[in-house]
Amino acid sequence: MFWPMLAVAMGFLGLAVLAVFAVQVFVEAQRLGRQVTDSARRISRAAEDLERASESAARAVDAL
Repeated sequence: MFWPMLAVAMGFLGLAVLAVFAVQVFVEAQRLGRQVTDSARRISRAAEDLERASESAARAVDAL
């Protein structure tokens, strides 16, 4: 009777460990998603700044 109960207990322990790892993966995936979103915003803002700068440079060249 000892071995079957030990096997069941080890099974539950294994599931608990897997659940902890699953939560950690979920949290890290959310963090990565936030970083990707932030990076996309920064890239978009830099592209807009570059576009404005190129328009300004084009007008300066046309004025010559």
